[in-house]
Amino acid sequence: MDFSISHLCSVLIILIAGVAHCLEITSQGPTSIEKASSDSVKLDCQFSLAPEDSGPLDIEWSLLASDNQKEDKVVILYSGDRAYEDYYPAVKGRAHFNSADPKNGDASINLTGLKSSDTGTYQCKVKKAPGIRSRKMLLTVMVRPSKPRCSADGPTLEGTDVVLRCTSSEGTNPLQYTWEKTSDNKLLPASAVLDPVGGTMNVRNASTSSSGTYRCTAKNHVGMEECILQLGITPPPNTAGIIAGAIIAVLLALIIIAIILFCCCRARNRKKYEKEISYEIREDVPPPKSRVSTARSFTSVGSQRSSLGSMSPSNLHEYAVKPQYDKIPSVEEYERPPSHAPLPPPVASKMAGPNLSRMGAIAVMIPAQNRDGSIV
Repeated sequence: MDFSISHLCSVLIILIAGVAHCLEITSQGPTSIEKASSDSVKLDCQFSLAPEDSGPLDIEWSLLASDNQKEDKVVILYSGDRAYEDYYPAVKGRAHFNSADPKNGDASINLTGLKSSDTGTYQCKVKKAPGIRSRKMLLTVMVRPSKPRCSADGPTLEGTDVVLRCTSSEGTNPLQYTWEKTSDNKLLPASAVLDPVGGTMNVRNASTSSSGTYRCTAKNHVGMEECILQLGITPPPNTAGIIAGAIIAVLLALIIIAIILFCCCRARNRKKYEKEISYEIREDVPPPKSRVSTARSFTSVGSQRSSLGSMSPSNLHEYAVKPQYDKIPSVEEYERPPSHAPLPPPVASKMAGPNLSRMGAIAVMIPAQNRDGSIV
């Protein structure tokens, strides 16, 4: 019985001593790291070997899957005294061992040009038979806030509620927004209500003293950016003046329209009157005689005169028309306009057209006259 107990104690001591001197991970750094995008990070994994660890050294870094149904992704590998740094396409060219010879106890790796997709839990596993140890670290890659945009919603009138907004389009949450006044007394309005998560500041019942320069800062754990807003609170407009101006403008427009219509109607009536006058003048004008007949009449003047010269005086008394030269015109007849002049006495029936033509009479064209006596 005593031998068995002592033998068991010896075995336990040997086991404890063996465990104490086998492969161990000696890194004591933080297991949760936050970094900004495009930065670099060192994932620390220092180890120590025991004399009993005589097998080949294998170092494996993997990105653990967030879902148990998915497989872990090997990021970088060291095996057979050779490093395989381009093992994972997503970090190809960005993952390197920190030491040129990891066998010396440094299995740490460096990740450069961090991206938000690099966020996850990384595991360092060191194997050297019979020892095997691992270490996990949570890496969070955060995006710095982009330069925010400052703006004021609605009209910035005195007596109204003015909302100032500050929004950053990029940045990993949690984002915090802060407002401060950089002009005058550098104090925010007493009625201002801040929303650090939404990035708004509501200035209730704004007054002219609320005018000034404001600065908004957006920040998270890895960076910060800011924007500047110039706020000007103006008195409300004169509503009565605006209404009066609108009424005057409408009246002026109506007057202009009335003047245009009057001018158009007047021009139309004038054209109609001119057309009627031209029609009356044309009705008074007789149609002109043929130029051919007139020309012929003038060419026959010589022959007709010769025939008149051969007529005897005994035949002329039947066709001669005695002019009334012996009658003196009265004053009324003298002052009478040409249009009202007395017509000559009718020619005797013996003086018909055929008789005159046989006698050699000459056809003469008499100009036409208007009613007022003017020659057309």
